[in-house]
Amino acid sequence: MTSPQAAAAIVIPVYNHARHLVEVLEAARPLGLPLYVVDDGSCDETGALLDGIAAITLLRHHENLGKGAALLTGFGAAARDGHRWALTIDGDGQHRPEDGAALLAAVADGRRCLVVGSRQGMEGNANVPWTSTFGRAFSNFWVRAAGGPRLADSQSGFRLYPLPETLALPVRARRYQYEVEVLVRARRQGLAVREAPIGVVYQPPGERVSHFRPWQDFWRNSQTFNRLIWERLLGRGRR
Repeated sequence: MTSPQAAAAIVIPVYNHARHLVEVLEAARPLGLPLYVVDDGSCDETGALLDGIAAITLLRHHENLGKGAALLTGFGAAARDGHRWALTIDGDGQHRPEDGAALLAAVADGRRCLVVGSRQGMEGNANVPWTSTFGRAFSNFWVRAAGGPRLADSQSGFRLYPLPETLALPVRARRYQYEVEVLVRARRQGLAVREAPIGVVYQPPGERVSHFRPWQDFWRNSQTFNRLIWERLLGRGRR
């Protein structure tokens, strides 16, 4: 049986992440996995930085299509190259790439499942914005209400995706909402979802790059959950 690490690639979606991008890529290299970076229409120095970085597969959107669209572009490229797993890491410096080993270890038994990195140490951290704390609780509740798995951190972007199974899921969202809808679709289609503990880095205010817009994205989240819950009530979308 091929080990998950031998069949995995790293997919990093980026949008105006010039501040922390180089350190994220350098921290990811010791994992020894191919790096796929998707520039989702950046309009800062991100594009120029990526042009100067060797040993990555660089994919580009000419305009900003959303995080979900960037992930799918990376997944498709990695799958075409023969990879069966994608380890996703955000480009804002919040994740510790070395924690990817914990996600890979979660499928060492050979089970084909989606693994979510459950961020530890958010409680009591003064650098964690209220939007992250509230958003995680909001998302956890509604993922479960929509028929998804019961998770401690449904908003974490540090994940391990089984590629053929994930690409077959009928996920409609293409922005941040992709990451919650894919969890619901996975459970409906019989794809197991596990969690593995990971660390988290929240830079002081002014240093962290975030494109989360609280009211607009909460509204989009609400629309996505409303659609998924109605599907559940009407008995649609099941395996």
